[in-house]
Amino acid sequence: MPSASKMTTPVTVDFPQIEGRYAELGGYTVAFETFPRDVDPAPLFAGLPGDRCQCPHWGVVQSGQVTFRWADHDETYGAGDAYYVAPGHLPLVTSGTTVVEFSPTDALGETMAVVERNLAAAGAGG
Repeated sequence: MPSASKMTTPVTVDFPQIEGRYAELGGYTVAFETFPRDVDPAPLFAGLPGDRCQCPHWGVVQSGQVTFRWADHDETYGAGDAYYVAPGHLPLVTSGTTVVEFSPTDALGETMAVVERNLAAAGAGG
Protein backbone atom coordinates (compact mmCIF):
# COMPACT_ATOMS: atom_id res chain seq x y z
CA MET A 1 0.00 0.00 0.00
CA PRO A 2 1.53 3.36 -1.01
CA SER A 3 2.05 6.03 1.61
CA ALA A 4 3.58 9.48 2.01
CA SER A 5 4.97 11.47 4.93
CA LYS A 6 5.58 15.19 5.23
CA MET A 7 9.08 14.44 6.50
CA THR A 8 10.07 12.24 3.53
CA THR A 9 8.22 14.04 0.70
CA PRO A 10 10.52 16.62 -0.92
CA VAL A 11 9.57 20.31 -1.11
CA THR A 12 8.11 21.01 -4.56
CA VAL A 13 6.84 24.57 -4.02
CA ASP A 14 8.75 27.08 -1.92
CA PHE A 15 7.43 30.64 -2.06
CA PRO A 16 7.06 33.19 0.74
CA GLN A 17 3.30 32.41 0.80
CA ILE A 18 3.42 28.59 0.67
CA GLU A 19 5.65 25.59 1.14
CA GLY A 20 4.19 22.54 -0.56
CA ARG A 21 5.20 18.89 -0.62
CA TYR A 22 3.27 16.62 -3.02
CA ALA A 23 3.19 12.86 -3.60
CA GLU A 24 0.99 10.75 -5.87
CA LEU A 25 -0.90 7.89 -4.27
CA GLY A 26 -3.01 5.73 -6.59
CA GLY A 27 -4.44 8.47 -8.81
CA TYR A 28 -4.64 11.03 -5.98
CA THR A 29 -2.12 13.64 -4.93
CA VAL A 30 -1.50 14.17 -1.24
CA ALA A 31 -0.38 17.71 -0.43
CA PHE A 32 1.39 18.77 2.73
CA GLU A 33 1.06 22.56 2.63
CA THR A 34 2.26 25.23 5.05
CA PHE A 35 1.27 28.89 4.74
CA PRO A 36 3.61 31.23 6.69
CA ARG A 37 1.56 34.32 5.77
CA ASP A 38 -2.01 35.22 4.83
CA VAL A 39 -2.78 34.14 1.26
CA ASP A 40 -5.60 35.06 -1.12
CA PRO A 41 -4.64 33.19 -4.31
CA ALA A 42 -7.89 34.08 -6.15
CA PRO A 43 -6.07 35.85 -9.04
CA LEU A 44 -4.13 32.64 -9.78
CA PHE A 45 -7.33 30.85 -10.83
CA ALA A 46 -8.12 33.35 -13.61
CA GLY A 47 -8.77 31.48 -16.83
CA LEU A 48 -10.47 28.48 -15.22
CA PRO A 49 -14.28 28.19 -15.49
CA GLY A 50 -15.73 30.98 -13.36
CA ASP A 51 -12.13 31.94 -12.47
CA ARG A 52 -12.37 29.36 -9.64
CA CYS A 53 -10.60 26.13 -8.71
CA GLN A 54 -12.22 23.22 -10.56
CA CYS A 55 -10.57 20.43 -8.57
CA PRO A 56 -12.26 18.72 -5.62
CA HIS A 57 -10.23 18.34 -2.42
CA TRP A 58 -10.50 16.32 0.79
CA GLY A 59 -8.34 17.51 3.65
CA VAL A 60 -7.57 18.13 7.30
CA VAL A 61 -6.53 21.47 8.78
CA GLN A 62 -3.67 20.76 11.16
CA SER A 63 -3.27 24.36 12.34
CA GLY A 64 -4.65 27.76 11.43
CA GLN A 65 -7.70 28.39 9.29
CA VAL A 66 -8.79 28.09 5.67
CA THR A 67 -11.93 29.54 4.10
CA PHE A 68 -13.36 28.26 0.84
CA ARG A 69 -15.46 30.80 -1.05
CA TRP A 70 -18.16 30.01 -3.60
CA ALA A 71 -20.25 32.53 -5.50
CA ASP A 72 -23.08 32.18 -2.96
CA HIS A 73 -21.42 31.26 0.37
CA ASP A 74 -18.20 30.70 2.35
CA GLU A 75 -17.13 27.74 4.49
CA THR A 76 -14.39 28.13 7.12
CA TYR A 77 -12.40 25.30 8.71
CA GLY A 78 -9.97 25.45 11.63
CA ALA A 79 -7.43 23.20 13.31
CA GLY A 80 -8.68 19.63 13.57
CA ASP A 81 -11.44 20.03 10.97
CA ALA A 82 -11.74 17.60 8.07
CA TYR A 83 -13.31 18.95 4.89
CA TYR A 84 -14.50 18.18 1.39
CA VAL A 85 -14.42 21.03 -1.11
CA ALA A 86 -16.34 20.70 -4.38
CA PRO A 87 -15.16 22.33 -7.63
CA GLY A 88 -15.96 26.03 -8.07
CA HIS A 89 -14.25 27.41 -4.95
CA LEU A 90 -11.57 29.95 -4.08
CA PRO A 91 -9.34 29.41 -1.03
CA LEU A 92 -8.40 32.05 1.51
CA VAL A 93 -5.72 30.98 4.01
CA THR A 94 -4.52 32.60 7.23
CA SER A 95 -0.92 32.84 8.38
CA GLY A 96 0.31 29.75 10.22
CA THR A 97 -2.06 27.33 8.49
CA THR A 98 -0.97 23.79 7.68
CA VAL A 99 -3.14 21.29 5.81
CA VAL A 100 -2.95 17.77 4.49
CA GLU A 101 -5.09 17.56 1.38
CA PHE A 102 -6.00 14.88 -1.17
CA SER A 103 -7.01 15.71 -4.75
CA PRO A 104 -7.53 13.67 -7.93
CA THR A 105 -4.17 13.94 -9.69
CA ASP A 106 -5.59 14.57 -13.19
CA ALA A 107 -7.97 17.35 -12.09
CA LEU A 108 -5.27 18.90 -9.92
CA GLY A 109 -2.83 18.89 -12.83
CA GLU A 110 -5.30 20.70 -15.10
CA THR A 111 -5.91 23.34 -12.44
CA MET A 112 -2.23 23.75 -11.57
CA ALA A 113 -1.29 24.29 -15.23
CA VAL A 114 -3.41 27.45 -15.20
CA VAL A 115 -2.16 28.51 -11.74
CA GLU A 116 1.47 28.08 -12.85
CA ARG A 117 0.89 30.19 -15.99
CA ASN A 118 -0.64 32.91 -13.84
CA LEU A 119 2.26 32.70 -11.36
CA ALA A 120 4.75 33.06 -14.21
CA ALA A 121 2.86 36.04 -15.65
CA ALA A 122 2.81 37.69 -12.20
CA GLY A 123 6.54 37.14 -11.66
CA ALA A 124 5.98 34.22 -9.21
CA GLY A 125 6.65 34.13 -5.53
CA GLY A 126 6.27 37.76 -4.44
